[in-house]
Amino acid sequence: MHLPQHVAIIMDGNGRWAQKRGLPRSAGHQAGFNRIRSVIKTLLTYKVKYLTIYSFSTENWTRPAEEVRTILDLLVNNIDKEAAVLHKNGVKCGI
Repeated sequence: MHLPQHVAIIMDGNGRWAQKRGLPRSAGHQAGFNRIRSVIKTLLTYKVKYLTIYSFSTENWTRPAEEVRTILDLLVNNIDKEAAVLHKNGVKCGI
């Protein structure tokens, strides 16, 4: 089986996912952030060499301020911890 060396993920639709379930949009952003962990573990298992995660676009700045803050807080509050876990697994992070 041929596997890609590079996988790119565009995190889109988390807010819509939450709204369809009667949840606040922030719950969808948190769920997307949580889900990416299992995706990374799976890609490590398959020895995919590169992963690009696109999590915030310029269009996101047009969202309500509270939603922008939620997304940025997720990144700021978790990136160091997540990077440390990734490094322990031999992953090199570039931001």
